[in-house]
Amino acid sequence: MRITLDAVRTVGSGLNRPECAVAHSSGLLFAPDWTDPGGVAVIAPDGRVSRILATAPDPRVDLPVRPNGIALEPGGTFLLAHLGPERGGLYRLYADGRCETVADQVDGRPLPPANFPMIDSAGRIWLSVSTTIVPRGDDYRPTAATGFVALLRDGALETRADGLGYANECAVADAAGGGETFFVNETFGRRLTAFDLIETDAGPRLENRRTVAAFGPGTYPDGMALAADGSIWITSIVSNRVIRVDPATGAAETVIEDVDPDHLAAVEAAFQDGTMGRPHLDNVKSARLASVSNLAFGGPDLRTAYLGCLLGDAIAVFDAPVAGLPPRCWRADLGPLARYLDA
Repeated sequence: MRITLDAVRTVGSGLNRPECAVAHSSGLLFAPDWTDPGGVAVIAPDGRVSRILATAPDPRVDLPVRPNGIALEPGGTFLLAHLGPERGGLYRLYADGRCETVADQVDGRPLPPANFPMIDSAGRIWLSVSTTIVPRGDDYRPTAATGFVALLRDGALETRADGLGYANECAVADAAGGGETFFVNETFGRRLTAFDLIETDAGPRLENRRTVAAFGPGTYPDGMALAADGSIWITSIVSNRVIRVDPATGAAETVIEDVDPDHLAAVEAAFQDGTMGRPHLDNVKSARLASVSNLAFGGPDLRTAYLGCLLGDAIAVFDAPVAGLPPRCWRADLGPLARYLDA
């Protein structure tokens, strides 16, 4: 199932930290954008790029907005996980650029820099926070354990799982025996973790924490996407790896890799001795890929894989050997965003 780098192409241009690609059945592609006040980049099927830049009549919105992960909502709004230098926020961005605060506290405390918003099958909003340590680079460690996942309930964020080793992207899938399983990547814990999602009168809970797959040297799991064959596709920053995981067995197969071995060895040594920092993430050496951080299945048959990234100015694309599961936003009403199909 190996994909060569020659099979990788790009879509869009001039993007600014497109960390999280979101695909829609219309052919539109969305990504975070850190241009000026920040917002969302809209990539049309022909590759044209437009920007929705944030304005903030809401004084609780911390401009410039620095969206890390984004989620498309029905009606054409976006949830943004604000990755501020010291404080975070869960914001909503409208098609006209208005930005409002959904939540800026968790459990009654200020929200740390936020990582990834996710909407589950019941329409509930979840948010991952990688670390409570400031600056974040001081937690690029094997000992990382302050990450958490929160649920938006009655207008407030409540922690549902903590002690995670740099919590990153998450997803919910149907469990084989019924119910649902909640998956989350622990980037510097170097594992894919699962919980049973249990419905209670006090709202959903995450129980029975377990490791689905543990990753070895050079793999720092960031993004994930669910495939129709039951596999989970994981992206690794720094090493530019796309990894297919069988959640039943934990078996992991590298589908793509684009890395300079000597550079990766130096980063790995810094990680192990506790000196890894921003320069190790910001100076990745590779041929084509630019620290891939996310994967979204799209295209007419959901067999096109789009790769968000930390360091590039375009979205890398390849034809996947399996189809993805349609994300919850796949056929969402675009509302005013539909105009980008005709512009």
